[in-house]
Parts: sequence; structure tokens; C-alpha cells
Amino acid sequence: MNPSIEDALISLQGLSVGDAFGEQFFTPANRNLLSKRELPHGPWGWTDDTIMAVSIVEILKKYGEINQDALAKSFADEYMKDPFRGYGMGAAGLLRQIAYGENWRQAAPGLFDGGSFGNGAAMRAAPIGGFFKGDPKMAAEEAKKSAQVTHAHPEGISGAIAVAVAASIAAVPNHPKGTEFLNEILPFIPDSETRDRINEARDIPGNTAIPDVAQALGSGMLISAQDTVPYCMWCAAYNLDNYEDAMWQTIAGFGDCDTTCAIVGGITALSSRNIPLA
Repeated sequence: MNPSIEDALISLQGLSVGDAFGEQFFTPANRNLLSKRELPHGPWGWTDDTIMAVSIVEILKKYGEINQDALAKSFADEYMKDPFRGYGMGAAGLLRQIAYGENWRQAAPGLFDGGSFGNGAAMRAAPIGGFFKGDPKMAAEEAKKSAQVTHAHPEGISGAIAVAVAASIAAVPNHPKGTEFLNEILPFIPDSETRDRINEARDIPGNTAIPDVAQALGSGMLISAQDTVPYCMWCAAYNLDNYEDAMWQTIAGFGDCDTTCAIVGGITALSSRNIPLA
């Protein structure tokens, strides 16, 4: 299939709404709304998840692929314009280095003595899958390039690949669901703990209580790719036809709420084609 900026934008919308929705549940009072499925009062603010995903889409639109140097500059420029969007300390430091002239090729591997394995590369990757819908191999290759700019560690890269591949598969009509959806993602993910946990997710039935899923897979509490992405893959796999259900199920795991909802939102927007929270 030809690249689709329209699908990248659909994914971006689902990601941004998920990001803003999940961010509201860091407020303890809003957690009381969960059992009643009542939406928090607005306005909802978005985070670095959205602004970095916007950079991804802009680069794809301009170049038709991930141009790493242009993406690094966009990330750094946007950070310097608005540094108070929830960037992690590591990401903030790295983007400042890039903004002040350091090459990302030297700066990113030096982060945390081997590169970051945080969930930041995964949180922004779904629109890549939308752009390369139906071509998970290309989505995986471009997701790897997008991750390397900030996340040189293999786990951070694997997380981004998993999300982009999932979105690429979800964007095509008559996509598989549940375990079969996870089965189609796995071949594209490099050997990693992230891949191993997604493999484990295949053995968790779709009717499992969300707290049990979160306990088994993690839900982003550690802010790492391997503690975030497998849970998101499971939530997406069993809610591909309903964006709203996907959001409520994902948020029930708490953890890194804005990021998990951004990831799942970016995937399920492509499959359900309906974002009722927008």
C-alpha cells in the first residue's frame, strides 16, 4: 500500500486524545470516575507524547520517511518552545543537548550509559504505522529510525517497533484480533524483554481483570518500554473495534496513564475509525 498521511493523522488524533484523557487520571480525585465511566471535567491538557508525535507526522509528510536529523531538530525545537509538557529528565537533558548543537548520534547512546530504554519512543510511534498501513515491515524499519534519535537502547527501539507494527496491522480492514493480532506483531520485534512480555501477553485471555493484566505485564509504572508496551499491546488487541472501550480498559491499569492511553489510542483509532472522546 502507498503511504497514507490521512491514516497517520487519524492515529495522531487518537494518540493525542488518549494522551490528554490519560493525563487526567494522575489526579487522585478523578480516579473515582473510573467505575462510572464519567469523563473528567475539561479542559484536558496534552503532554510531550502528543507534541513529539506531531513532529513524527510532520517529518513523514515532508520526507515520506523518517529523516533522523530533521526529526532530532524538530524534537529539540519543540522542547525549547515549551519545555513544561511532561518530558522526563533524561529526555529533557538530551533535547537540550541537541538544541545546543550536539549531534544526536553521540548524545542518545550516552544517555544512561547505553541509551534510554524508556517508553518515550513507543509513545509517539503509532502514526508511523498509520502512514505505512498494511506494510508492517516498513513500519518496523521506520520506527527503529525514529527511536534511535532519542532511545539507543534495544528495549526502547523494540517498544517503538511493536507499536508501529501494531498500528500498521490495525489500519487495514479485516485485521486479526486478540491473540492472532499479537501473533502478527511478534515476528517484527527484535529479541528483547519487550518481545518476551508481548509473547507472554498471548496467554492472557481477553476477559482477564485489568489489575491482573497490569500485574503480569506492567502498565508503565517503571516508565520503561518493557514495562509499558506489552500491556498496551494486550489492551489494543482486545479492543480494536471500540476506541472508547480501549481507553477505559487501558486507564484501569493506571501506571503511566498518559503514555499507555496515547499508545493504545494511536492504534485503536486506526481500527475503530471512531474517536468519541474527541
